[in-house]
Amino acid sequence: MYRIGVDVGGTNTDGVLIDLTKTSDPLTRGVVASFKHETTVDVTDGIESAVRRVLTDADVDPRDGKILSLTIGTTHFINAVVQSDARRLEKVAVIRLGAPYTKEVPSFVDFPENLKLLMNGHTALIKGGLHIDGRAISEIDEIEVLAQATEIKAKGLKNAVIIGVFSPLDVSGDNEYKVRDILRKELGDSANLVCSRDVGQVGFLERENASILNASITSFAQHTIRGFERAMDRLGLTCPLYITQNDGTLTSAADAARLPIRTFSSGATNSMRGASYLAGIDLKKKDGTGKSMLVADVGGTTTDVGMLLPSGFPRQAAAFIEVGGVRTNFSMPDVNSIGLGGGSRVRVEGSKVLVGPDSVGHYLTRDARVFGGSVLTATDIATRAGEKNIGDSTLVADITQDTVEKAQGVMKKLLEGVVDRMKTTPEDITLLLVGGGSVIAPNSLRGVKEIILPPYHSVANAVGAAIANVSGEIDTIEILQGKSLDATLERIKQEAIQKAVDAGADPETTRIAEINVLPVQYVTNQATRIIIKAIGELGAPQEGQFKAASPLTISDDQSPTPEDVFVEPIHDALAAAASAVERIDYETYKPSVVDKIWDLSETDLFFIMEGCGILGTGGGGSPYPTFLMCRQILRNGRSIKMVDHTSLADDALIARGALMGSPSVSNERMCGAEMMLMASDALAKYVGVKEFAATICDEIGGGNGMRSLLMAHYRNVPCLDGDLMGRAYPNLQQILPCVYGRPNALTPLSLSDGDGNTLVLANTKTKYGPEFYMRHVTTLMGSSAAFCPAPLTVADTRDFGVPRTMSQAWRIGRAIAMCRQKNDLKSVPNEILKLQNGKCLFIGKIVGVLREVRAGFTWGEVKIARLADDELEDSSGESGMEYGPDAHMIIPFQNENLCAYVEKPDGSRSVAAIVPDLINVIDSQSGSHLGTQAYSYGLRVTVIVMAGSPLWNTEEGLTMGGPPAFGLDHPYVPVGEYITPKSVIEEYGS
Repeated sequence: MYRIGVDVGGTNTDGVLIDLTKTSDPLTRGVVASFKHETTVDVTDGIESAVRRVLTDADVDPRDGKILSLTIGTTHFINAVVQSDARRLEKVAVIRLGAPYTKEVPSFVDFPENLKLLMNGHTALIKGGLHIDGRAISEIDEIEVLAQATEIKAKGLKNAVIIGVFSPLDVSGDNEYKVRDILRKELGDSANLVCSRDVGQVGFLERENASILNASITSFAQHTIRGFERAMDRLGLTCPLYITQNDGTLTSAADAARLPIRTFSSGATNSMRGASYLAGIDLKKKDGTGKSMLVADVGGTTTDVGMLLPSGFPRQAAAFIEVGGVRTNFSMPDVNSIGLGGGSRVRVEGSKVLVGPDSVGHYLTRDARVFGGSVLTATDIATRAGEKNIGDSTLVADITQDTVEKAQGVMKKLLEGVVDRMKTTPEDITLLLVGGGSVIAPNSLRGVKEIILPPYHSVANAVGAAIANVSGEIDTIEILQGKSLDATLERIKQEAIQKAVDAGADPETTRIAEINVLPVQYVTNQATRIIIKAIGELGAPQEGQFKAASPLTISDDQSPTPEDVFVEPIHDALAAAASAVERIDYETYKPSVVDKIWDLSETDLFFIMEGCGILGTGGGGSPYPTFLMCRQILRNGRSIKMVDHTSLADDALIARGALMGSPSVSNERMCGAEMMLMASDALAKYVGVKEFAATICDEIGGGNGMRSLLMAHYRNVPCLDGDLMGRAYPNLQQILPCVYGRPNALTPLSLSDGDGNTLVLANTKTKYGPEFYMRHVTTLMGSSAAFCPAPLTVADTRDFGVPRTMSQAWRIGRAIAMCRQKNDLKSVPNEILKLQNGKCLFIGKIVGVLREVRAGFTWGEVKIARLADDELEDSSGESGMEYGPDAHMIIPFQNENLCAYVEKPDGSRSVAAIVPDLINVIDSQSGSHLGTQAYSYGLRVTVIVMAGSPLWNTEEGLTMGGPPAFGLDHPYVPVGEYITPKSVIEEYGS
């Protein structure tokens, strides 16, 4: 019995035939035939040639029933994004449902300029969307939708994305589907309409970005997959057709044509799985002594580099991953793609030599000089440098040695750069080199101690496709009232595993790959959406198990594919835009401080964003949307300034403003200054204040830490370097002026939902009153609202706040950025702890998350386990922890992380850290903070604790912000003495 694997690359189409009875042979791994053929204008020709050749070489009749499956993987779709290919990417209309929310973070706000230029066809924000409790923000207005359809039609657009706030929690999909159906009637069946709930999970901006990429590439995907089906028909194959997805699992052809983004990184996944398989990693004893290897797949158009763990599986990406410079929240292996391959164009401009990012692709054997063409490519350089058996070397004899050396230098630098970015430690690493374009790679690379080429390395992608996994997913709503969540999850896990096995997975290799637990609404029966995915190796099928894939429903037209007409990629405008990003040396960067006023740059904002995330201890909401809003202010030619308290009079008034509610909401229902200004204006009118000297944030942590920057700009005043907590806390009374009984610490207080509802709370009987009343109102407002407490004097913010925490955030962010720039992510915890006393508590991966939104808070706990031996990226096994190998870390949270327990196998627990010290969960693969809303199964994390302000280490402070405030019956033992932050303004002021 056989399986066929095909990889359709930008330059070559590879095919392999694997005999399932010989997969244990370490020399062949069951590969009985392989073939490489140039990718043709009509991809069906290349596929047909590759498959026909391997069947002929192995003397296998396609009609005799021995072919169990044809699996195809392709980098075509991601190549188009990486190259900003105008032939294959189409403009997209984006219709957001959720007005008035999200408008301060517009669609395409964080797209690279080149892709924005190609894809941005139309954007709109209309009524619709949901609150986190399932209530409608506003009802869909059919007249609004029809008006948008008219505009889309007038612009000649045929691709549209419909994205509603909290649409992943809309189990029936009615919100987005209703708009889709209206648009379908107006735009016709030929329109490609993508609903974001079908593409991604909670995380509005990242889900929207992924949906836009999906819509832009859909037409090209349909043409490509239709070509696959035509090839099967001509070959007489009757076995199922599968397409490989990002996670190494299989999907039907019809589903792949509808959601091609799920295959974006499948080529890279296939190469890594194929490399692992061919190297025999699965046949070797996993004794924990092996080291991870990098895999570089050099194709004709791109080079994909990823980390292969000793287990034979790729390292998974961080919580967020960039695809072509666009931030998404897809689950996929951690792969970095660059525009370098055997077909990369080489340009000689005076004394300068450029390589890529554009490529001749499948025209290599027509256009490359070594094959008689006129285009100088990377393959020509390799041949001129001595590579044999490629074309006619006499045709490139006139290329000067200087050009060869400069081109090789550029390619070497590109490869060393991407390898360096993928490493997480400075040590040299082993590189597994695969792909047909590997001939252009040098014999040695800086940072690489050994380069290995496994057997059949040139067709590793096709091998990876042939051995791709099968998945089983359960997506259901469970009523958890009176039930154990653990028991429910265990039952659904078994259902997912059985579903994968029923689809053809080998029971012995099937495992749980993904768990998502999503609260649906505030109901007493705890209705919860649970999504669990299992994957396993494709096993030997039972009779009747496999069924032919459903044919595509797209029309069987013979119109030319987008690549039938060669169009020079928009090199001058788009490639220039892609490469025009200024590279900042973070170690030597100096902020602009003149006359004791700090004029913030985009780099400063980036540092502050990273630092606010760390100081948020899991809460405060994601700072990323607020960062984008602030950055947009600078890009619009305006400014944001900051001052130290020493520059202001003690009696000057400081404006305050932040968001109140659940971080789970701020990640979806994004809002910024406008909502705060509504609350602030109402309060200013009530108290009769017309002028403020500056703004300050109540909490430096998370998104709230940066909202004072937004407010400062719109108030036309500077932001004060400091805050009123030194961290983030979930309750209003947990600001230090309130803790120490300062007058007007909280009231009068205004609250606004940004949708026409604003109220002012004049006074309450106790300091707990504002939290009680406003939390209730905030919950009614959808668990997120802007609040503005009474203004404070500079003296109060200085004496009963935490000065210079903006400087602290900046320094923490800079430390993280410098570690990334040096590819020394292991040092992130140590570098942070050089700025503030503390310690590293635990290194591992998340193995369980319990989360629910209740009474306006995100409550839950995260469970972290030690990494298994074959998941470590070095052989030392050293984790930097004092706990046993079977210990877990349990961190309960209420918006913010409250306590860190070490749990032993017998169930006993001990306290490793507790509030008011700052407990942080850091993404080990990026060095960035993780908010409680971003905790998810499988993420590799590092837990650190930092000392809190001494104002919390008093009787008053511990009562309001220590263990008793959260019902924790544990004594507080400080992790260390607090280090007062050093002022950026004082250090860099001229």
